[in-house]
Amino acid sequence: MAKNFFRKKSIATILSDAQNGFSDGENPHAEEPHLRKVLRTRDLTLMGIAAVVGAGIFSTIGEASFNGGPGVAILFVLTAITCGFSAMCYAEFASRVPVSGSAYTYAYASFGELIAWIIGWDLLMEYAIGNIAVAISWSEYFTNLLEGFNIHVAPYLTMDYLSAYRGHEKLQELTTSGQLSEITNKLKLESAAWSSAPNIGGFRFIADIPALLIVALITWLVYIGIRETKRVTNAMVLLKIGVVLAVIVLGAFYITPANWSPFLPNGFSGVMKGVSGVFFAYIGFDAISTTAEECENPQRDLPKGMIYSLIICTILYILIALVLTGMVNYKDLQVGDPLAFVFQKVGLKNISYVISVSAVIATASVLLIFQMGQPRIWMSMSRDGLLPKAFSKIHPKFKTPSFSTIVTGIVVAVPALFMNLTEVTDLTSIGTLFAFVLVCGGVLLLPKDETATKGKFRIPYINSQYIVPALFVIGIIIFRNGFAQLADFSGGWHGYKDRLPYFLFIILSAAIAVASFKNKLSLIPVLGLLSCFYLMTELGYTNWLRFLIWLGIGLVVYFSYSYKNSKLNKQATEIA
Repeated sequence: MAKNFFRKKSIATILSDAQNGFSDGENPHAEEPHLRKVLRTRDLTLMGIAAVVGAGIFSTIGEASFNGGPGVAILFVLTAITCGFSAMCYAEFASRVPVSGSAYTYAYASFGELIAWIIGWDLLMEYAIGNIAVAISWSEYFTNLLEGFNIHVAPYLTMDYLSAYRGHEKLQELTTSGQLSEITNKLKLESAAWSSAPNIGGFRFIADIPALLIVALITWLVYIGIRETKRVTNAMVLLKIGVVLAVIVLGAFYITPANWSPFLPNGFSGVMKGVSGVFFAYIGFDAISTTAEECENPQRDLPKGMIYSLIICTILYILIALVLTGMVNYKDLQVGDPLAFVFQKVGLKNISYVISVSAVIATASVLLIFQMGQPRIWMSMSRDGLLPKAFSKIHPKFKTPSFSTIVTGIVVAVPALFMNLTEVTDLTSIGTLFAFVLVCGGVLLLPKDETATKGKFRIPYINSQYIVPALFVIGIIIFRNGFAQLADFSGGWHGYKDRLPYFLFIILSAAIAVASFKNKLSLIPVLGLLSCFYLMTELGYTNWLRFLIWLGIGLVVYFSYSYKNSKLNKQATEIA
């Protein structure tokens, strides 16, 4: 029975299905039954940049810089290396399995059905939560931009219910205690939203209407076709890259080198506090792997697109981090719009308006890519019978996964009305890292490709037999004091629970070190797996708990519906 849970879909079967038509949701006898193949390396690179250069570079970089100081540039490098390992694993999978579905499809070929379902369910959360976060961020930039043109929107129409309530309570608390100096403009705005909101039957109507509208607009664009999506994405990316480069060049003239000292004001631990925000700034390069069936030559173009976009974005992030922390003291950067803020600080208010416009465009382009990726995950899971047939339906005119796209729009738009940005960022990061862990592990399980050709991307093989065990021993020696703290139970459960993920990391590292020594595993996927899992440990017990609850719900759906409706299960039943 357990073996049935881990039944694999062979690469040959996946490719055959892609060639011949997939499910009852599609019509293989139609004149053009498949998705349109219109994407090339340039398009994929720009889509990768569109997904990565967005809310992170315009917002979360401020909080990360506040915690880590100028040394946050190091975190961007470390995160880029981690993502680089994962990108190479994605690239090999994309080259060998050029089919929509991203990590879900890859897991089906390497780990089997149950793990594929888990990662597919995880991806649905990652994309949905990520889209919600980006929609909320876009709403903030858009309303700020309108304010710059003296167009005022009622506060209760621009934020979520919880933020307004908390802001109102906090402002009252500070007022009562006489701590008026701690009342920020943000608290005043949140309190104003609570106070001015219409009261309907004892419930205050507070909702983020701009977030709803942008999701509706983007969903419509994704619905009508990949060609239209590509054109809009390319235009937005070229514009925002131009603005980012202009910010870097202009900001360089206002750098005060003294602001870079000390470089690590809060030590390495302070730098790592920003790991969630910085990693959130990087997620998205993997989204382009969902477009495999819309690429003219996916085996050649997808790997290039992912790796090129990651390199370009890393360079831009590092330069922006250094410019920001050089223009003003890092202690001033705990703001929602750090790029606009630093130029206002040096007296260039007109530049801040340009940045606000580019931020609106940048975050819209991120939302566009994520909204394009998620329906293709739904579609792939439906093709395999794990979700109802309707999710794999292809629109006869637009050649897009129509039903899945509409569902995605609803799933993102409604929560974006009421959710808080802080609540969703960490959950997106842990879901993405989990996907990266499984993709890196999946590469290690893939059978050797006997049909390798020059056009296919392959991860360079480096024998990890001695390197990984040596790194494990060195890590134990260097961090021995930290291990002693892990064994300290004096603080009770509440003081210990956040350390549990580190125990899991140590156990996994030891197991991987042994497996590397015995089986001579490829080094790059191993390093990708370990580095991504380590970043997961930095996200705390609460996020792990929420993540596990979501996966638990997914298992209930799998065992109640997906297992018995799986195409592999039906094939096995017919054979029996």
